Amino acid sequence: MRDTVSAVPAELTAPLAPERDLRLDVLRGLALVTIYINHVPGTVFERFTSRNFGFSDAAEAFVVMSGIAAGLAYSAQFRKPALWPAVARVWGRAWTLYLVHVTITFMAIAIAAGAAQYFGLYGMIQRNNLAPLFRNPLEVLVGLPTLGHQIGYFNILPLYITLLLATPLIFPLALRAPWLLIAGSVCLWALAGQFRLNLPAYPNPGGWFFNPLSWQLIFIIGLCTGIAMRDGRRLVPVRAGLVWACGLFLLFVLAWMKLPAVGSGGRAVLGQLRDWGLPFYLTGFDKTFVSLPRLLHVLALFYLLSAVPLVRKVCASGVMQPLALMGRHALPVFALGSVLCILMQAFKLGLPPSMGLDVAVIAGGLLAQWALARTRDWSAAHRRRLAQ
Repeated sequence: MRDTVSAVPAELTAPLAPERDLRLDVLRGLALVTIYINHVPGTVFERFTSRNFGFSDAAEAFVVMSGIAAGLAYSAQFRKPALWPAVARVWGRAWTLYLVHVTITFMAIAIAAGAAQYFGLYGMIQRNNLAPLFRNPLEVLVGLPTLGHQIGYFNILPLYITLLLATPLIFPLALRAPWLLIAGSVCLWALAGQFRLNLPAYPNPGGWFFNPLSWQLIFIIGLCTGIAMRDGRRLVPVRAGLVWACGLFLLFVLAWMKLPAVGSGGRAVLGQLRDWGLPFYLTGFDKTFVSLPRLLHVLALFYLLSAVPLVRKVCASGVMQPLALMGRHALPVFALGSVLCILMQAFKLGLPPSMGLDVAVIAGGLLAQWALARTRDWSAAHRRRLAQ
């Protein structure tokens, strides 16, 4: 899975008050759009998604936002003397995500199998890590519900489930000593990279594509940020020097991605650092272990977005409300988009390539996701009116 998405606590799917900060919902909605486009490979629109302009992509962005959402949603309850209700609430959310993950995974398998069986599109069962299922069905059918086997484009929810299961263990420290927690998280990230620690895959060899031992760092930074937001403060204060440093770093990364001379020079420097003995997770672009360039890029991006007042104004504008709507209902929108992306991959495989087909599969899928979010918003408003 190249890009991904994570789910949102149910408490954040309620209709928004006018004064609410819409940045989280808008950015989450934008990430959903990006994810869907990237998960239907080969369209012309893929060239314009975020991964073409920086080291990180929507996966890192969504894990940060998932941590922020968890901090906002759960921190108040974890401050109460009785901890079990808070723990049960988080683990209940993890169970919901597990059920969604298993359901959409088997829906995707059914779409791929149907495309092969009824339309002769046998390429659909050879991609996205589906081939092992048809070669070795008994073991893979054990691996799928136990999360050891994850098909392509469906491996972000297992990461988020794992992180939520661990959240009650880290919340007390996040509330009392966030920077100590972040320091420990950095150490775990470094250990995972240095010794290539990962959760095992099954039945295939290797580990998870999104390694929870590495990705926990992004989530924990987001969690501590969300807790600070809930308290009406910032985890990292706005400092002009830091804003400029992040902005210049993002411009440098953009030049790296778009100017061959800058990119080749940067890769030469990283290659020299590797020759001097620096490990891959500091000098590479590995996604499984969230290498340092990817990590720095997503953190710089989110700090800048949070520090520039114009971002808040843009996100509150009317033109951004469709994205905010999708972001408020991120879990069902993501689930539908995940299933649709497999269906649209079948259309791309079975039909001659054309600009019209690209427009149809992308616009049609995004419209369906927006319509689902709009329906859920209307239903929630209708239930509230009936309750009054």
